[in-house]
Amino acid sequence: MSTVEDAKRNASTEAVAKHYPKNPKFVGIGSGTTIVYVVEAIKALGVDTSSTGFVPTGYQSNQLVVNAGLMPVAFDSLPEGAVLDVAFDGADEVDDDLNCIKGGGACLFQEKLVAMQAKEFICVADSRKLQSRLLTNWPSIPIEVAPMAVRRVIAELQKLGSPLPKLRYTPVKEGDQATPLKTDQGFFLIDAPFPKLLLPEDVAKGQDGSGKNGVWEVSALAEKINLIQGVLEVGLFCGPTGPQAQAAGAVGGQKPVAAYFGMPDGSVSVRLAK
Repeated sequence: MSTVEDAKRNASTEAVAKHYPKNPKFVGIGSGTTIVYVVEAIKALGVDTSSTGFVPTGYQSNQLVVNAGLMPVAFDSLPEGAVLDVAFDGADEVDDDLNCIKGGGACLFQEKLVAMQAKEFICVADSRKLQSRLLTNWPSIPIEVAPMAVRRVIAELQKLGSPLPKLRYTPVKEGDQATPLKTDQGFFLIDAPFPKLLLPEDVAKGQDGSGKNGVWEVSALAEKINLIQGVLEVGLFCGPTGPQAQAAGAVGGQKPVAAYFGMPDGSVSVRLAK
């Protein structure tokens, strides 16, 4: 049986082998424990990376890039009109349509920026993250909010059907004062639980995903949360993939074109966007 770390490494190795382009100019590098193995797999390719800029989604991934001897390029330092050849990132949960929940590691805003500036976004994870519907195993949706708007956003989330949205705090030792966790933008995070999220196929079969009784279809809920004043970004990655966005005249999409899951038996399960 494969350990979880083995599974992450296996998925990363296959994803990089299949999707790392020849002579890329820019490559997005996401956040989280799985991305360590993505960078390891890129180094193991033995290709010349000296002319490639690696665009991190936060402080942690920037350090990972630097420590690997790769050249980091800050997102806001990209040349005007630059498009990433590919972006690799993990996820907290992925459903049958490859919609993702992200933000457990507090980098969701920058992760979405990088994904939407890439020709294709590739998700890499272990099998625990693969569920038929979002909010099956992962408990809540991370939402990045302006500090002064926390109470207002929590009230609005409750109106949308979230039973107990909570401000996320930094881990502390016993006796220490807990403080709200801050993102790289200096914003706070709210974790909002909802009932299991529906897919368009569920709605087509007659289920109500409009928010009645707090039950939502993925994209409908993401749109509603993003409209709340004070919200910077919601940790639902849904909508078009990179190629679909490009076909509509945009740069990239927030949904992966493919997701690689390391399985307990040592194999890798590959899911492609519909």
